[in-house]
Amino acid sequence: MKSLPVQILMIVAFSLPAKGQDVKVTAGFDSSRIYIGDQIHFTVTVEQPSDLVVALPVLKDTLCRNIEILSGSEIDSSLVGDNRIRITSRYLITSFDSGFYHVPPVFAEIKNENGIKRFYSEYSLLEVMRVMIAPADTTAKIYDIIEPYRAPVTLGEVLPWIFLAVIAVAAAWFLAKLFRKLIKKRTGKEPVINPDPAHVIAFRDLEKLREEKLWQKGEIKQYYSRLTEIIRQYLENRFGVFSLELTTSETLDALIRTGFKKDNSYAKLKSVLTGSDLVKFARYKPEPSENELHFEDSWEFVLTTKKQDEITEPVNKKDTEKEETV
Repeated sequence: MKSLPVQILMIVAFSLPAKGQDVKVTAGFDSSRIYIGDQIHFTVTVEQPSDLVVALPVLKDTLCRNIEILSGSEIDSSLVGDNRIRITSRYLITSFDSGFYHVPPVFAEIKNENGIKRFYSEYSLLEVMRVMIAPADTTAKIYDIIEPYRAPVTLGEVLPWIFLAVIAVAAAWFLAKLFRKLIKKRTGKEPVINPDPAHVIAFRDLEKLREEKLWQKGEIKQYYSRLTEIIRQYLENRFGVFSLELTTSETLDALIRTGFKKDNSYAKLKSVLTGSDLVKFARYKPEPSENELHFEDSWEFVLTTKKQDEITEPVNKKDTEKEETV
């Protein structure tokens, strides 16, 4: 009986017109069965026309009774052709109570002057199983496990490796000596070009972007494209993360693999990249305060993650004032 109002809402929502456009919402788990304590992903996917502004579902704490949300959502977006985009939200979940669970449908909605229209997914099913422990076998005698036999190493097995090691050392010594001789014969020295540190390049490009006043001229998409390009280039120069060829979620995962912590700087970076994706792919129109905030978050991310042992001149007077304020 509790599901009757939800069904009525779904029937009413699907009976409304959708401006001739289809919005499809799907949701599901990576697997339909898990053991108690296992962790899997719950994914919500919204396929929509790129000219619609659709509010994505935001899930917190639990999906339903006894299914807990550990982290998320991780939002990613991509083009799927025919003027349509796909926006994906992923949540890491687990459960510590066995049983069969029916996760209610999730929805995305469109708000306009005519009211609110919602698009629902199907129910998602998950079985949480207990680990079955086999009873002791009393019908047969239990024997200890025999350890693997370890044969002794003979001199004949070791000698070839020693011989190869001696040859490798001799070859390395000969090549090093030859290289020194070639260096001595060179008449001139090539100039050593020391590129600017990663944060100096990023500050210089950010300052240039601020002076161009792109979003003030209405060029919102170009503004966010330049902003994310500067940040992604900084990630490549500073951390070796070749972000220009990666999606937002792949970029964040690659940054974490370098040893970067999920601290306040990580949160600022995620906010900038995710907000830019919404502008570039979902045609989201941010407020002027959001444009300023994303710029400030980008500046703060570079400032707090730059190498502390690099002493360089500030980009300009504004940079000095900003660092002192921080």
